[in-house]
Amino acid sequence: MRAKSTLLLLDVNECEEYDEGCGENSRCFNTNGSHYCQCNDGFRSTTTVNFTLGKPAECKDINECLENRDVCGPNAICTNTIPNYNCTCKQGFASSTGVKTFHGKDNVICIDIDECEEEYICGPNATCMNTQGLYYCICEAGYELKSGKPNFTGKGEQCEGKCKLDKTICGNGSCDQGLSGHYCACFAGFTNYGNKTSRCTALDCGVFKDVKTLTENIYSVQGHVKELSDSCMNLIESEDPAELNGEGLLKSLLSLIDKLLSTGFLNDNSKISIFLDLVEQSLRVIGPFIKTPGTNRSTSHTEMDLLVHTGMSIPQGLHTLSSKHAKLDMKLEEAAGDPSSYPGFTTVSLLSYSNLEEFADHFFSGMEKTENQSFKLNSKVVTISVSNRDTEHLKQPVNITLYHLDQSNQATQHCVFWDASKEGGAWSARGCSVVESNPKYTVCSCNHLSSFAVLMALYEIEGHFELQLISWVGLSLSLTCLFLCILTFSMIRSIKSPRTTIHLHLCISLFIATLIFLVGISQTQNKVGCAVVAGLLHFFYLAAFCWMCLEGIQLFRMVVLVFNTNFRTVYMMAGGYGVPAVIVAITALVNANGYGTAKYCWLNLDSIWFFFGPACVIIIVNIFFFLITVWKLAQKFSSLNPDLDSLHKIKAFTITAVAQLCILGTMWIFGCFQFEKGTIAMSYLFTIFGSLQGVMLFVMHCLFSKQVREEYENIISRLCAPQKGAYSEFNYPHSSKASASRSTQDTGESHI
Repeated sequence: MRAKSTLLLLDVNECEEYDEGCGENSRCFNTNGSHYCQCNDGFRSTTTVNFTLGKPAECKDINECLENRDVCGPNAICTNTIPNYNCTCKQGFASSTGVKTFHGKDNVICIDIDECEEEYICGPNATCMNTQGLYYCICEAGYELKSGKPNFTGKGEQCEGKCKLDKTICGNGSCDQGLSGHYCACFAGFTNYGNKTSRCTALDCGVFKDVKTLTENIYSVQGHVKELSDSCMNLIESEDPAELNGEGLLKSLLSLIDKLLSTGFLNDNSKISIFLDLVEQSLRVIGPFIKTPGTNRSTSHTEMDLLVHTGMSIPQGLHTLSSKHAKLDMKLEEAAGDPSSYPGFTTVSLLSYSNLEEFADHFFSGMEKTENQSFKLNSKVVTISVSNRDTEHLKQPVNITLYHLDQSNQATQHCVFWDASKEGGAWSARGCSVVESNPKYTVCSCNHLSSFAVLMALYEIEGHFELQLISWVGLSLSLTCLFLCILTFSMIRSIKSPRTTIHLHLCISLFIATLIFLVGISQTQNKVGCAVVAGLLHFFYLAAFCWMCLEGIQLFRMVVLVFNTNFRTVYMMAGGYGVPAVIVAITALVNANGYGTAKYCWLNLDSIWFFFGPACVIIIVNIFFFLITVWKLAQKFSSLNPDLDSLHKIKAFTITAVAQLCILGTMWIFGCFQFEKGTIAMSYLFTIFGSLQGVMLFVMHCLFSKQVREEYENIISRLCAPQKGAYSEFNYPHSSKASASRSTQDTGESHI
C-alpha cells in the first residue's frame, strides 16, 4: 500500500521580497496571495489610492494650506511642511492652550492679546487703543508727534507738547501747555477771536477811531460806532476776551451803513475810503462769531451774503455768493489763506450798497482816460471781505459778476476797484479785467479783494468850441428877445389879458433860467453853490413847461366851456410856480445828491427823470387839450351860426401855442440823446433849439402879432417924433389903432 503525500502552499510576502518596495513616501501592505501599496499620510498618489509593486505610482506632498485655507481656524497662519502642516497664531494673538504650533484637528483657537494691559506701552501723554491683533497710541489733547502722524505703535515715537514741537503755533502770541492741551495768549494788537487754541492774527481797530472823529456830529450813528469799536478793542486788548454776539454786531453794522448812506455823509473820497475800510474790518471782526454755515441779510441800503466755515481743516472748492446786484465765485482755500497762519475759521462776505455809487461816481483819477472820454458807474458798489488778511495778490483770481444799472447802453464797460491809496481814494482798474460783458452784466476777474464796481465809458461831445460859441451867441440873443417880450407883455396895457399874463411868466421863467445857465452852469468848484444853481435851473425850466400847460388849459376852457372864461391869477401862480416848487422839493428830499455833476450844475443821470418825467407829462397833457380844442373848433366852425371872429382868434391862439410847444419840447427831445458817443448831430440840434428859444418866442408872440406890431410902430413913431406923437395922442384918443387895441384886449390876437 502506497502512502499519500501532502503539498503545503506558503504565501509570499511581496513587501519583503522587493527591496525597492512601493516607492518613496509610500508603504506596502501584504495580503494573502497579493499586496497593495498606499502613500504615507500627507501625500497623494498620482494614480490610484492603492497600487502594486508592478505598477508603482508617485506620491506627492499634499499642501493642506492651499487646499483648505481655514484649516487652522481664524487669526492663525498655516505653514505647509513635509509631510504635514503647522498652525501658528498671528501677531497679537495667542493659542488657547498655550502651544506655539498646532493642527486644525487639535481643537485649538487663537485669541486676541490686549497689549494695552502692558503698562507704559505708549509712553507719557498718550493713550493706548487696543484692536483685534494690534494696538495703536494716540496723543492726548495738546500733544503731537514730530512726524505729524495721527497715531503710532511701539517705542519709536513719543508724544510731545504742541508748544515745544511748533514754536510758531500761536503766531503773534505766547504758547502755554495746560492739562487739557495748549492755549495761546495773544500779544497786544492781535487776537484769536476768543478761541484759545487758535493762532493769533493782527486786527486793526484804528479805523473805528477815524470813523468816531468823522461822525462826531452824527448822533444817530455814534452808538453803533462805539459798539463796534468796543468789540474790536476787547478782542485785541483783553487776555481772555468774551465771546461776541455776532448777530447783534452784524445788525449794528448794517444799521450804521444805512444811516451813513441816507445822511449824505459820504461827500468826498476820503470819507468813502474810511467807510469802506470800516465795513471790511467790521466784517472780519463779526464773521467768526456768526454760526455756520453763515447768514443772508438785507436792509434798506444793503444786501449781504455771508459764509462761515469753522474747524482746523481748511475748506476746499469753489463757492458762490450772490445778491440782487452781484455774484461772487471764489475758491475757499483762497479765502482761508496760508495754511501756516490759518486761524481755525474761514469767512467770505459779499455786501452790496443801494446808493453808494451816487457818492463815489466822481473819483476817477486812477483811470487812464482817452481824448473826449469820461466815466460813470454802471453798477452797484460791492464789498468783498474774507478772513484771509493777505488779499493784495491772490494765487487764483476771483470772478465777480456785476449787473448793470443802465442795460440799454452799449458803451465800453471797465472793471474797477476802490483804491484808497489814490489821492485819498479813487477807482482803479489795476489787477482787474473783463471776462465777459453784455448789456445786462459784466463778469470781472480780479487778483485782489476790495470794493468793486463797473464803469461805463462815456464820450464828450466833439466840436466843443463851436457848440459853446453857438450857445453864447444864441443865449445872448434869447436873453435880449425875452427881455423885449417881458417889457411888451408887462408895459403895453392894450394887449393885456390872461393869455398874455401866461406869456409874460413863461418869458420870465425862460429869461431867469437862461441867465442862470449862462452864469452858473459850469461853476462846479463849490458843490453847494453848484447844487443851488442846478435846483434853480430845474425849477425855472419846469415853470416854463407849467406855464405852457396853463396856456393849453386856458384855450380848452375858452372853446369847450364858455368863451373868455379866464383863470384867476392866484390859480395861475399856483400852477405855474407852485407845481415846480413841489417837484424840486421832492427831488431834493428823495436824492439830496442829485443836483450837480462833476462837470455841470444840472441834475445827474439818477435824478434826470425828475425833470424829464414832469416835462413829458405836461407835453402829453397839452397835446390832449390841444386835440380836444381843435376838435371843438371844427365843430363850432361847422355849426349853423358860428362866431367866426372869435373862432378865428382862438384858432390863431391854438396854432401859436402848438408851435410854442413844439419849439420848447423838441429841444428836450434832442437833449435825451446827449449821453452816448456819436450824438454830435443831436448836440448841435439841442444847442441851436435851446439857444434860440427866446428869439422864437419873440417872433411868434410879438412880431407875428398885428396888434403888437402896431404898438411897436406907435412907440417908434413917438420916439422919432415925440411932439407930433404927443399932439396926435392928445387930439385923437379914439384912433383906429386904439380902437383895435381895445377891441382885442380880451384876446390878444396874433396872426401867423
